[in-house]
Amino acid sequence: MDLFLRVTPQAATPEITRPAPEKVLAGDPVHTTWNAEEKGGLYCGIWESTPGKWRIAYDEWEYCRILSGRSVIRDEEGTEYPLAAGDSFILRPGFRGSWEVIETTRKDYVILM
Repeated sequence: MDLFLRVTPQAATPEITRPAPEKVLAGDPVHTTWNAEEKGGLYCGIWESTPGKWRIAYDEWEYCRILSGRSVIRDEEGTEYPLAAGDSFILRPGFRGSWEVIETTRKDYVILM
Protein backbone atom coordinates (compact mmCIF):
# COMPACT_ATOMS: atom_id res chain seq x y z
CA MET A 1 0.00 0.00 0.00
CA ASP A 2 1.33 3.41 -0.97
CA LEU A 3 1.43 5.86 1.91
CA PHE A 4 1.46 8.84 -0.47
CA LEU A 5 -1.35 9.62 -2.89
CA ARG A 6 -1.76 12.67 -5.08
CA VAL A 7 -5.35 13.89 -5.21
CA THR A 8 -5.94 14.20 -8.95
CA PRO A 9 -8.65 13.04 -11.33
CA GLN A 10 -6.19 10.35 -12.46
CA ALA A 11 -6.19 8.88 -8.91
CA ALA A 12 -9.73 7.45 -9.26
CA THR A 13 -12.44 6.38 -11.66
CA PRO A 14 -14.98 9.20 -12.10
CA GLU A 15 -18.52 8.72 -10.80
CA ILE A 16 -21.27 10.69 -12.56
CA THR A 17 -24.33 11.58 -10.46
CA ARG A 18 -27.09 14.15 -10.09
CA PRO A 19 -28.79 15.47 -6.97
CA ALA A 20 -32.01 13.66 -6.08
CA PRO A 21 -34.85 15.24 -8.12
CA GLU A 22 -36.66 16.46 -4.98
CA LYS A 23 -33.54 18.47 -3.98
CA VAL A 24 -33.08 20.28 -7.31
CA LEU A 25 -34.18 23.93 -7.19
CA ALA A 26 -32.94 25.03 -10.64
CA GLY A 27 -31.25 23.63 -13.71
CA ASP A 28 -29.96 20.10 -14.24
CA PRO A 29 -26.64 19.91 -12.37
CA VAL A 30 -24.38 16.98 -13.19
CA HIS A 31 -21.73 15.99 -10.65
CA THR A 32 -18.47 14.21 -11.41
CA THR A 33 -16.61 12.85 -8.40
CA TRP A 34 -13.14 11.32 -8.25
CA ASN A 35 -12.94 9.63 -4.81
CA ALA A 36 -9.22 9.16 -4.25
CA GLU A 37 -9.64 7.82 -0.70
CA GLU A 38 -12.56 6.05 1.01
CA LYS A 39 -11.54 4.48 4.32
CA GLY A 40 -12.97 4.36 7.81
CA GLY A 41 -15.39 7.26 7.41
CA LEU A 42 -12.82 9.45 5.63
CA TYR A 43 -13.39 10.50 2.03
CA CYS A 44 -11.07 12.62 -0.08
CA GLY A 45 -11.05 13.56 -3.72
CA ILE A 46 -12.14 16.00 -6.37
CA TRP A 47 -15.74 16.96 -7.21
CA GLU A 48 -17.10 18.99 -10.11
CA SER A 49 -20.59 20.22 -10.92
CA THR A 50 -22.22 21.86 -13.90
CA PRO A 51 -24.55 24.83 -13.25
CA GLY A 52 -27.70 24.38 -11.22
CA LYS A 53 -29.04 24.77 -7.69
CA TRP A 54 -30.03 22.15 -5.10
CA ARG A 55 -30.74 21.75 -1.39
CA ILE A 56 -27.91 20.55 0.84
CA ALA A 57 -27.98 19.07 4.34
CA TYR A 58 -24.77 18.02 6.09
CA ASP A 59 -24.53 15.30 8.72
CA GLU A 60 -20.77 15.10 8.18
CA TRP A 61 -17.82 17.47 8.42
CA GLU A 62 -16.37 18.64 5.07
CA TYR A 63 -13.37 20.76 4.15
CA CYS A 64 -13.34 22.12 0.58
CA ARG A 65 -11.07 24.24 -1.60
CA ILE A 66 -12.48 25.66 -4.81
CA LEU A 67 -10.15 24.92 -7.73
CA SER A 68 -12.16 26.61 -10.49
CA GLY A 69 -15.55 28.10 -11.25
CA ARG A 70 -18.04 30.12 -9.22
CA SER A 71 -20.70 28.98 -6.77
CA VAL A 72 -22.85 30.40 -3.98
CA ILE A 73 -23.75 28.49 -0.84
CA ARG A 74 -26.74 29.83 1.11
CA ASP A 75 -27.71 28.82 4.62
CA GLU A 76 -31.33 28.38 5.75
CA GLU A 77 -31.45 32.00 6.93
CA GLY A 78 -30.47 33.22 3.45
CA THR A 79 -26.88 34.25 4.20
CA GLU A 80 -24.87 33.94 0.98
CA TYR A 81 -21.31 32.65 0.78
CA PRO A 82 -19.90 33.40 -2.71
CA LEU A 83 -17.12 31.03 -3.72
CA ALA A 84 -14.43 31.22 -6.40
CA ALA A 85 -11.07 29.63 -7.20
CA GLY A 86 -8.76 29.73 -4.18
CA ASP A 87 -11.53 29.87 -1.54
CA SER A 88 -11.39 27.28 1.26
CA PHE A 89 -14.15 26.54 3.76
CA ILE A 90 -15.62 24.02 6.18
CA LEU A 91 -19.24 22.86 6.30
CA ARG A 92 -20.04 21.42 9.71
CA PRO A 93 -22.66 18.82 10.63
CA GLY A 94 -26.08 20.43 10.82
CA PHE A 95 -25.52 22.91 7.97
CA ARG A 96 -28.67 23.23 5.85
CA GLY A 97 -29.25 25.39 2.81
CA SER A 98 -28.51 25.33 -0.91
CA TRP A 99 -25.58 25.10 -3.29
CA GLU A 100 -25.82 27.06 -6.54
CA VAL A 101 -23.23 26.53 -9.24
CA ILE A 102 -23.04 29.69 -11.35
CA GLU A 103 -20.08 28.55 -13.47
CA THR A 104 -18.95 24.89 -13.58
CA THR A 105 -17.17 24.43 -10.26
CA ARG A 106 -14.41 22.03 -9.28
CA LYS A 107 -13.27 21.53 -5.69
CA ASP A 108 -11.09 19.20 -3.73
CA TYR A 109 -12.56 17.92 -0.50
CA VAL A 110 -12.03 15.92 2.67
CA ILE A 111 -15.11 14.48 4.37
CA LEU A 112 -15.14 12.98 7.85
CA MET A 113 -18.24 10.98 8.73
